[in-house]
Amino acid sequence: MTQKRALIIDDEPDIRELLEITLGRMDIHTDSADSVASAKQLLMRNHYDLCLTDMRLPDGKGLELVELIQQQYPHLPVAVITAHGSIDTAIESMKAGAFDFISKPVDLPTLRKLVNTAIESSQLMPQPLAKVTPIIGESKAIQDLIRSIEKLARSQAPVYISGESGSGKELVAHSIHDLGPRANKPFIAVNCGAIPRELMESEFFGHKKGSFTGAHQDKIGLFQAAEGGTLFFDEVADLPLDMQVKLLRAIQEKFVRPVGAADEIATDVRILCATHKNLEVEVKEGRFRQDLFYRLNVIQLAVAPLRERREDIALLTQHLLHKLATDIGHAAPTLSADAQRLLESYHFPGNVRELENILERAFTLCDSNLIDAQDLQLRGHDQPLDNNIDKTYSTTKPSTRTNSGSVDYPARCAEYSSLDEYLQDVEKEILCHALEHAKWNKTLAAKHLGISFRSLRYRLQKLGLDDE
Repeated sequence: MTQKRALIIDDEPDIRELLEITLGRMDIHTDSADSVASAKQLLMRNHYDLCLTDMRLPDGKGLELVELIQQQYPHLPVAVITAHGSIDTAIESMKAGAFDFISKPVDLPTLRKLVNTAIESSQLMPQPLAKVTPIIGESKAIQDLIRSIEKLARSQAPVYISGESGSGKELVAHSIHDLGPRANKPFIAVNCGAIPRELMESEFFGHKKGSFTGAHQDKIGLFQAAEGGTLFFDEVADLPLDMQVKLLRAIQEKFVRPVGAADEIATDVRILCATHKNLEVEVKEGRFRQDLFYRLNVIQLAVAPLRERREDIALLTQHLLHKLATDIGHAAPTLSADAQRLLESYHFPGNVRELENILERAFTLCDSNLIDAQDLQLRGHDQPLDNNIDKTYSTTKPSTRTNSGSVDYPARCAEYSSLDEYLQDVEKEILCHALEHAKWNKTLAAKHLGISFRSLRYRLQKLGLDDE
C-alpha cells in the first residue's frame, strides 16, 4: 500500500512540528512550507493526498491557496487551521472549497479524525449517482443538482438544502452522505418540528441518569448517535430560539454537553439542514438567529419544484409505479395517454410526494392494470382521497353532525396522537369487520367493500393485517 503524503503550510515552527509528528505517527509522509510561495512550488512538484494550511501566512492568505487548489487540484482535500474563535474565516474558506477546518490550539483527536476523513475523501472514486440513490430526472435542473451533489459529497462544509415540501430534500441530503467519505457511518435525519420543546436538548445532546425526572438511565443524543457520519436537520426553521443558541455552539465548537454532565464530549459529524421556509425571511423577522443561519448556510443547494421540471414526470411516474408494484409483488400498471397528459399538466403543490400519493391511490383503486385519467382523481381537488372508504365508513360508523352542520367526531379520536393514526385504526376496523362478515373470504370481502381484490390485499399489507 502506497504511503500517503500530506502538505503542511504554517509559518509557526511549533505548529508545523506538532502536525508533522501527529501525521507521522499515522504513517503519513509530510512536506512543510512556511509561505504561500513555497507551498505553490511543492504543489507543482509532488502529489498529495491532503493539505493543511494556516489562514495567515507572511506573504499572503491561506484562502489564496484554497482557491488555487480548488481550481488546479480539485481532488486534493485542503483543511484550514484558524485562530480560536475565527469562525467567519473558516466559513469563508469552506465557501471557497476547503474540505474542513480546525481551530488553534489544535485538538489532536479532532485532527486525527479530520485527517482520516480527508484521506478517505481523496481516495473516493467517481461513481454514478444512480448507483447510490434514486434521484430520477433528465431535466437540466436535476442534472445540475446531481453535479452539485457529487461535488459537495467530497467536502465537509455544512449544506443548507432549500425547496418546497415534498420536493425531495431529504433524498438530496442522503445522496450527499452516500457519495462521501462518511458513507459507511450513520446518517441520522431529525425533524426539528416533531420534537417536543422540553425534550429537545436531551434528544440533541443526550442526558445523564438522574439529571431530570424520568431520566432513569444514560441516553446518548443525536450528535453522538451520528458520530463519524452525517446529521440532517429537517425543518430547521422550527427550532425554538433558545435551542438555536445551543445548536450553534455545538456546531462551532464541535463539542456537546449532555444534560446533567460535567464534561463536554467531542463530536465529529457533518451537518446538513433543510426547510421549506425561507430562512432569510425568518432571520429578518427575528424567528431564526442570523449567526446560526450564517453557520448553516455555508453552501446553499436549491431543489426545484416538480412543476418546474415537468419533463421528469413521466420518468418519476414509471419509477414510482414500479416501486409500488414491487412492494406487493404485483406487475407494474401502466398509464393511459390521457392519464399521462393530465399528470403533466397538473400543478403539483405537494411536488414528488404528492405524485407518489396520487399514484398509490390510483394503483390501489383501479380494477385493471391500466390507470386511466379518472383513476387519478385530480378533477376537483377538494374531493375525498378515497370515495370507497368514505362510503364504507358511512355504513359502519355514522357520523353525527351538530346543528351548524359540522362533523362531531367520535370522542375516542382524542385518544390518538394524530388524525392519520385515528383514520388507520378506523380503516383496520372496517376491513376486519368486512372479512369477518365474509367468513375471511378476501374476494367476497372486497366485493362487499366495493373495492378490487388487489386494493383489499394492498390495504391489508399496508396496515400490517396480512398475516393476522
